Amino acid sequence: MKNFRHALAWERGVGALALGLFVFAFGQELWFRYLPVYLRFLGATPLVLGAFGALKDLLDAAYAYPGGVITDRLGSRKALVLFGALTVAGFVVYLAWRSVAGVFVGILLVMAWPSLGLPATFSIIGEELRGTRRVVGFTVQAVVKRVPIVIAPIVGGILIEKLGVSNGMRAGFAASIVLGAVMIAILHRRFRGAASPGPAERGKRPRLPSALRRLLAADVLIRLCEGLPDVFIVIWVIEVRRFSPAQFGILTSILTGTAIVSYIPAAVLAGRAEKKWFIVLTYVFFTLYPVAVFLARDFLAMAGAFAIGGLREIGEPARKSFIVDSAEPAKRGRTVGFYYAVRGFSVAGAAAIGGWLWTIRPSLTFLVAAALGVAGTAGCAIFLPRVAAAR
Repeated sequence: MKNFRHALAWERGVGALALGLFVFAFGQELWFRYLPVYLRFLGATPLVLGAFGALKDLLDAAYAYPGGVITDRLGSRKALVLFGALTVAGFVVYLAWRSVAGVFVGILLVMAWPSLGLPATFSIIGEELRGTRRVVGFTVQAVVKRVPIVIAPIVGGILIEKLGVSNGMRAGFAASIVLGAVMIAILHRRFRGAASPGPAERGKRPRLPSALRRLLAADVLIRLCEGLPDVFIVIWVIEVRRFSPAQFGILTSILTGTAIVSYIPAAVLAGRAEKKWFIVLTYVFFTLYPVAVFLARDFLAMAGAFAIGGLREIGEPARKSFIVDSAEPAKRGRTVGFYYAVRGFSVAGAAAIGGWLWTIRPSLTFLVAAALGVAGTAGCAIFLPRVAAAR
């Protein structure tokens, strides 16, 4: 058992983190991908949908650096428990306040776990794992986080079909509250007695090394490619192509299942070879995904498009490992937070732009996204230096 845990990079803190990621993902994915449908049910226009997506991206950016500072000050474990509690409070807002305004207010808290908590998750893996085991650690965490996504969207889609949009979503919110509260209690118990963080340097913004700045530039273009159509994909599939919510849940499971299957072999190869080309390959699939979704007419073709979407994750462990490898240990939380803050602020308006393009012609949202993906992929292939795996 000990050798098995070592092979999976499953140290105590990493194992508790994996459990938290699993439970929060299962509860949230019952309904999170259907929020655009819920907003439409509540009367939101395409521009309001775009504004919601832009707010989500803006929060993702605004929370990243403060999350890193809090992580470095409190320690990654205490910070993660705090951020989880804030997210559960957001679930309560969604359940209690059924309106477009309630969705906008609730997202302020719901984004705490994935955004404020991102530097903490990176820090836990960085603290407990070294060298190629970091790639394995990020891979295992990504797989554990995505396993519930294979099941939960299908369950959420069935709830919406059986109970209606409003009651189906509210059932999902209630399940998230219960699961989240149980998870907070477990994390608090597992992390009790963990070592306190060392003194953190104050008042200094971390400086990104040259290679990380180049990666960031390409990453911004790729996340613009992702962000323009992101909140509209569910609308395109259900309202334009006329697939059911349950079928969209199956498509989401195909996307996530493909990502899970591709993670392990990609991580093993990335741990032995150059990381750059795994990152480039990831960006290729980011570029192909919106085009494939736009062109798909029947369910089989749409399933193939979502499988391409799953392959977008193939180089993510290598990319995340590179970010952690490049950060000074004492500033790891802030470095990760600063990287994601810059990236997030740079793409915060993507969904709003996607909504504006959608009002002109829906196809523009997908095609402009693909053009940005081509630019980001080319920039990464040309300018990112070779990044050998850490040993």
